[in-house]
Amino acid sequence: MGKAEYANAVSAVRAMESFLLTHSDMEQLINARTNAEFESLVSAKENGNKTLSDVWEMLKSYAPDSKELEILLYINDFHNLKAVLKAMISGREPENYFIEPSNVSIDLLKEAFRLKDSDILPHYMRETASQAYELLTRTLDGQLSDSFIDSSALTAMQKSAEEYGGDFIKKYAELVTVCADMKTAYRCSKMEKSRAFLETAVCGSKALDKESLIRASLGGTESVISFLEHTQYGEMARLLKENPAQFEKYCDDMITELAENARMQAFGVEPLAAYYIAKEAEIKNLRIISVCRESGTDIETITERLRKLYV
Repeated sequence: MGKAEYANAVSAVRAMESFLLTHSDMEQLINARTNAEFESLVSAKENGNKTLSDVWEMLKSYAPDSKELEILLYINDFHNLKAVLKAMISGREPENYFIEPSNVSIDLLKEAFRLKDSDILPHYMRETASQAYELLTRTLDGQLSDSFIDSSALTAMQKSAEEYGGDFIKKYAELVTVCADMKTAYRCSKMEKSRAFLETAVCGSKALDKESLIRASLGGTESVISFLEHTQYGEMARLLKENPAQFEKYCDDMITELAENARMQAFGVEPLAAYYIAKEAEIKNLRIISVCRESGTDIETITERLRKLYV
């Protein structure tokens, strides 16, 4: 589809944005006196797209062949690859660990491993599936296999973004990779992981060089923070060290800010992708409020944990 052909889709998304939760809505939800009142407030803003899978089906109905849009689900696809692979090795069923929405069905993933034929999978995950199977069966190291698949997902995102995407999806893929690599390098430094493990676990990007991150991680946690402080991600480095939960929130908020810019484009797939990201953040906020209410968390703490709103 050409950019102009998304005009109807963009108009539909603009209309649906009016159903997104606002700051006022969030305040009412946090202060809801009962669970029934909470559910009533949420229901009042629903427009049929209750889950991310609902949202995804709607967006794909407007852009069924968009390779660019599919990149948003690569993380889910590779998570599901991990679930099926580990379930196969352990003799369990993977359905309980499967994430939706996804580009690749659980049946196709199971069939690929049953037949030992990764060629039936989408091109962006074929090599990863084959190598991950070999790695796990050879080493029986689930952590190493998981790290390899996670890193491969980021590599696939960046590669497909360069091949199919515009500026927005390229920046999105890079930002997701940066956040993941920062966490990985820091976590591995605390666990004193070897260079061999880091070579598998760290992806690297134009923004954060892989070899530089590995060297910093091998030097310990202070080395990682010192390296990151001299990049454009200095503020994130401070949060990573002092408050991991706030680091996660900062990463999510940066992605929402990126989506806000894409939202303003009149044509193309960008507003559709931005709306999906907005719903993803909204559902995460609802989960945060719900869990915090159940645990008796105070209002100030709940407010601090909430992700940036799109509207």
